[in-house]
Amino acid sequence: MHPINLQKGSPHPSLLPATHLRSAAATVLSNPSLYIPALDYGDEAGHHPLRTSIAKWLTDFYAPARPIPTERICITGGASQNLACILQVFTDPRHTVAVWLPEPSYHLVFAMFRNAGLGNRLRAVPEDEEGLLVEWVERGIADARYRACNSKACGDGGNARSTGVSQTSPGKQYKHLIYCVPTYANPSGATMSVPRREALVRLARRHDALLVCDDVYDFLPVMATERPPIPRLVDVDRTLDGGVGDDEFGNVVSNGSFSKILGPGCRVGWVEATPKFVDALAQCGSNISGSAPSHLTSTYINQMFEDGSLHTHLNGTILPAVSARYRLLADAVRHKLASLGVIFQPDEARGMAAGGFFLWLQLPDGVSSENVDREAAKQGLVIGKGGLFAVPGPDLGGSRLRVDGFLRLCFMWENEDRLVEGVERLEMVLRGLLAST
Repeated sequence: MHPINLQKGSPHPSLLPATHLRSAAATVLSNPSLYIPALDYGDEAGHHPLRTSIAKWLTDFYAPARPIPTERICITGGASQNLACILQVFTDPRHTVAVWLPEPSYHLVFAMFRNAGLGNRLRAVPEDEEGLLVEWVERGIADARYRACNSKACGDGGNARSTGVSQTSPGKQYKHLIYCVPTYANPSGATMSVPRREALVRLARRHDALLVCDDVYDFLPVMATERPPIPRLVDVDRTLDGGVGDDEFGNVVSNGSFSKILGPGCRVGWVEATPKFVDALAQCGSNISGSAPSHLTSTYINQMFEDGSLHTHLNGTILPAVSARYRLLADAVRHKLASLGVIFQPDEARGMAAGGFFLWLQLPDGVSSENVDREAAKQGLVIGKGGLFAVPGPDLGGSRLRVDGFLRLCFMWENEDRLVEGVERLEMVLRGLLAST
């Protein structure tokens, strides 16, 4: 029996732009004016032509109130590498009280928070149909401040470096950090509403919180539309109530990546924030020593912008695949699993577009994803069991989601015919578990 992996979150090999990348690399490596600086140390903020190309691309795509200047963009080694840098520059366990994450959350970020000394500060936040419950975070922040002051978790009763000004870092240290995937969330696929985004930015401003937004799926809607996407949180921070100034750090950073568009091995991404935030991030120690990461690959990707092949690949290959594969897996789930009690309500059912790489399924009552995962493995099927996406930390409000009652399925990695076969194997597993209860 051949294995089927519906957990891995990578694009299928047929979707990789090897030909475009080969052409871009050949152009760069055959021109001394391009390859000499490309093979040298680069700027701390990254390859300037790519920063400019990304700024224009984001302006065209999001259609913000004002064009995005190059100064708001910093090149990174992808969203994961950049999150680690953000934590180095803008948090400190002696000052940062808590990290707030939606539940379910992207599970591989937890280790990065632990590495930054914030592992015992993770707090799960419930969501409704519009996104993170802002009032819940508000209450939690007040409680976290009280507990931090009484436990002296912040070094001097909660007031350590209360100004947030760092003596050792080019940035400032925020008192709170809120992590989220606002659009086509991983794993749930949900999209946060505009009113909720505005409320979250106002909360961050009130409580000296940094909103770290994984905006890696924004370019991957299931249905193409003539309308621009809803404003990102970083766009909201730029304009809401007069907006944040260029000479301020702001309260939102947008973390982007080419991993889902070109391939995870590229290890190139970008960050957008205020110029002051970007300047501080670019002064991360690893950038000062070695310049921005993935410098050579950055020149290839910029060449793809210049020759149009990046847009050709995204619009002609990736987006049609997202649409076809999503509908193939979603239809199979509806036809084969709904009668067993599996609940799948895509965002389009509540007026929001679907997109990204994943489906999030609620299992029938009494069936745990742990058991499904165990039995699926016997059938050569790999799934994302819900427990992976539970935020490590205490249940402070008694309202945490029972994530073990959910599954995440990726529709972008496997061959299309195996997507349906994977659901058929899952159907067999569920029937067996339901019969034994």
